[in-house]
Amino acid sequence: MSAVERCEVAIAGAGPVGTVMATLLAKAGVSVVLIEAGPDCAQDLRASTFHPPTLEMLDEIGITSMLLERGLKAPLFHWRDRASGEAIEFDLSEISDVTRYPFRIQCEQYHLSRALADGLDGYTNADVRFNSRLLHVAQDETGVDLSVETMTGIDRIRADYLIGADGANSVVRKWLGIEFDGFTYPERFLTLSTKVELADYLPNLAYVNYVSDPKEWLVLLRVPSVWRVLVPVNGLVDENQLRSEENKNAIFERLIGRGADVETEHRTLYRVHQRVAKSFREGRIMLIGDAAHLNNPLGGFGMNSGIHDAFNLFEKLEPVLKGKAAADANLSLFDRQRREVTHTFTQTQTKANMSMINGAKEDGHEERRRNLQAIRNDDDRRRAYMLRQSMYQSLKQASEIV
Repeated sequence: MSAVERCEVAIAGAGPVGTVMATLLAKAGVSVVLIEAGPDCAQDLRASTFHPPTLEMLDEIGITSMLLERGLKAPLFHWRDRASGEAIEFDLSEISDVTRYPFRIQCEQYHLSRALADGLDGYTNADVRFNSRLLHVAQDETGVDLSVETMTGIDRIRADYLIGADGANSVVRKWLGIEFDGFTYPERFLTLSTKVELADYLPNLAYVNYVSDPKEWLVLLRVPSVWRVLVPVNGLVDENQLRSEENKNAIFERLIGRGADVETEHRTLYRVHQRVAKSFREGRIMLIGDAAHLNNPLGGFGMNSGIHDAFNLFEKLEPVLKGKAAADANLSLFDRQRREVTHTFTQTQTKANMSMINGAKEDGHEERRRNLQAIRNDDDRRRAYMLRQSMYQSLKQASEIV
């Protein structure tokens, strides 16, 4: 057993949320250890959309320019009716008066986490450790003890605070015994990526498209290297069959009429959850990102809300570490703000987006289409809707919670 190491903050999980948190702390001069079970920042294909306020936040740690360079600017997003081809278009350039980034950036999330992890090498007060699996967590009134399995043994770390950014299956959350309330959708989501240019077959395609249909809804997202096609599939069907060439061919045959000719780069199958931890903070341990909340991907809120968690927590934790604020008051405020906004905004909005795109019943489908068209045609409602979909409303709601 190694000697006990000391740091001010330990972070579990080197995804986009954990690396953002570590960078904020490192820039502030805080000693931070970032541990990650994998050999590198995972090449997770789920999240690829960065919303305007997230881009503004990431400017504070000097990484937005990289996303602008590597990603695609997407000022337009479409709600499309699959049967008719109708596209209800929203243009984020209309909110250029509230943001210097009136667009989404389409860029795979691992570009962010890998760039930030590399950047942490430049801080003497930051240590990134891959192939390091968190085994045990225990806290007392003055700190948190961690046992971490590495390739060569067990490391022991004593931190003033621990942040769990270790994803949906968070070891930190499980050690705390915090309930993860909510539900799992019966269908699974299949994501297929292809270099075939879908815009050659589907006219007037934006980089971000939510395609509504009572039989088979779709999300079509463009990232720099590929088109990503997300489609719901029967959760009871064998996984190999769902990933099969036959199923791939059928999906693209229905979409563009040439399924057998389409080559895919990835075929990823996953379950989708709507869950929120009962608490985002237990003593000296905090949860952020997927460790604290999960939602369906419609709207691109998951990663963005996790990054918002990180900035909110840093705002509350940094003065505590500097001896300028009381820990309980500040960290309890973080918990209230982010947990309440997760319930009132992120969970509510993603469920509404799911309902809009699903259209399980023709009458409900048509009613939702008419409502969205009415929003599009009303200047005030359209602006409010875009501010909500861009997550400005959620940040405003959080700031009003005291």
